[in-house]
Amino acid sequence: MRTLVAILGLLLAGCQDQANGGGGTRDQITVVGSSTVYPFTTIVAERFVARAPSARAPVIESTGTGAGMRLFCGGIGAAYPDIVDASRRMTAGEYAACRRHGVNEVIEVPIGLDGLAFAQARGGPSLRLTPAILYRALAADPGGRVNTARTWADVDPSLPRVPIKVYGPPATSGTRDALVELILIPGCRAVEGEALVAARANPDARRAFCGRLREDGAFVDAGENDNLVVQKLGSDPTAIGMFGYSYLEENRGAVTGLPVAGVSPSYEAIARGDYPGARPLYIYVKKAHLRAVPGLRAFLRLYAASWGPGGPLVRRGLIAGSADSRARAATIVAAETPLDPRSLS
Repeated sequence: MRTLVAILGLLLAGCQDQANGGGGTRDQITVVGSSTVYPFTTIVAERFVARAPSARAPVIESTGTGAGMRLFCGGIGAAYPDIVDASRRMTAGEYAACRRHGVNEVIEVPIGLDGLAFAQARGGPSLRLTPAILYRALAADPGGRVNTARTWADVDPSLPRVPIKVYGPPATSGTRDALVELILIPGCRAVEGEALVAARANPDARRAFCGRLREDGAFVDAGENDNLVVQKLGSDPTAIGMFGYSYLEENRGAVTGLPVAGVSPSYEAIARGDYPGARPLYIYVKKAHLRAVPGLRAFLRLYAASWGPGGPLVRRGLIAGSADSRARAATIVAAETPLDPRSLS
């Protein structure tokens, strides 16, 4: 009897240790993060359940990349997510927050490419955009002066005299970060001069100088629901909206993509890197949870089997990475290789 009690005590202690440092006793995969990556992770979850009908369906929340990172980096154990979807790369500051809360090994998996698409309702005014035009239209204080442009013609006389109104993502969104990094900062360089931008060597200083958005109604925070942006464009035909390429592809009957620097958002242009808004997409996974949450390892490998050309994620709007990039990502998944934080900025 004493032996049985001792064995039971050890088992209970092991479960408690698991809860404190290895994912707890939760038997359901949990995912938070990017609204852009959300539909791709949802497809993988559907395939996961179809292959293992006895498994509990993963819980996937669209919180935005920034908010998702904060939840993901909150700690190890059943109370914290296993995966964060991200429409931009984890920052050095976010990785440091993970480490402070005991999340010591994070696996970074590039799942493919996406484009930051600008779109308008079909039949809307013709707008030929560039990073410089978008910077002049959307930055709060281009050139150090409060932005007073009210119409696109105020920004560039070749554009129509219609009000500047851009529906976009909130500050917690990776798509918002992509707008700053891929569009506004290059536009800032073109308008303000390379030397002035380069003087802000610190990434935060550069974002503050080039990337602070207007708060006077020209830029409208439309939340994390990209489908809502598509709906708003239908009732506001002179406005433009921003969202991931997959939402543009899904709603081609209602909206049309706008060219940026003469390049329209298309699968081919994004895959080649010709489109200025092209960006990689990621998922981040806690290595400690792979050992503790049932099915998480299989879920990750199913993701890797789904992102190739002709696969279910590409059919939903993901841009497949190159053969080399897919092979590297698959190797990371197979070997469960943790991220090297020295590569983060």
